Amino acid sequence: MLRTVILAAARSSRCERLVATAPVTRNVVHRFVAGPRPEDALRVTRALVADGLTVTLDNLGEDTVTPEQASAVRDEYVGLLESLAADGLTPAAEVSVKLSALGQTFDEQLAYDNARAICAAAEARGTTVTLDMEDHTTTDSTLDILVKLRADYPSTGAVLQAYLRRTESDCRQLAGAGSRVRLCKGAYREPESVAFQSARDVDRSYVRCLSILMAGAGYPMLATHDPRLIAIGEDRARWFDRGPNQFEFQMLYGIRSADQARLIGDGYTVRTYVPYGEEWFGYLMRRLAERPANLAFLAHALMGR
Repeated sequence: MLRTVILAAARSSRCERLVATAPVTRNVVHRFVAGPRPEDALRVTRALVADGLTVTLDNLGEDTVTPEQASAVRDEYVGLLESLAADGLTPAAEVSVKLSALGQTFDEQLAYDNARAICAAAEARGTTVTLDMEDHTTTDSTLDILVKLRADYPSTGAVLQAYLRRTESDCRQLAGAGSRVRLCKGAYREPESVAFQSARDVDRSYVRCLSILMAGAGYPMLATHDPRLIAIGEDRARWFDRGPNQFEFQMLYGIRSADQARLIGDGYTVRTYVPYGEEWFGYLMRRLAERPANLAFLAHALMGR
């Protein structure tokens, strides 16, 4: 019922105006999204890099249904990378890309071609690209495209979601030398047949996957706001003799800023995931609809800043 209400709100221009203009909700939006324009993303990136953070930028928008829309997303990323380089923000800032925004749902070859163009632009400017993971129906396609991209751009990052039952196996396959892997819990609503349903089981899977990546020869990127999992990550790094420059922590923009500062102070690399773009409202609403429990997560995040 709650999910239906949230999705209905996502389609309402009136709700969008209310969220964008009401003082309380406007502050929440600005807390989690850089803004609608590339200039907003650059402004936030400058501030974060000045504070010692690294950044990954996500141009919001997943509902690409035409080749023209996919090309526009590609061009947006290429332009963003040019701007980051012109401001001297690479390699501290990279980009995160959803293949669905590049045409994956209707033309996998087109998505690969567009992603390859973004990877080429990133490499030319001294930075990298990470392929975001979406719902489980796209996992095989995303990993197939990742393999093809890494043939020419081996620094291309992968994202694996600990709540999927398959992820331990994927971690073993992607833990090789030079492999950048972001491990997150996962936020999509998935059936029990493919995903763990309880928070405890997801956490246990995260720790198992974390250990596999730490034991491997790749570069783990631990995306979590859970203090207990962060502490386990620090412990596993010591156990596997990994220095602070041999892995990193990742957190969403606006969440647990004090923890991010503490980790930087301890010598760790911390990368902030910064979304921006005109599709900010749909982004927030879909994230809540996928797992309405995220409402509580955002409330806790606001309290724990």
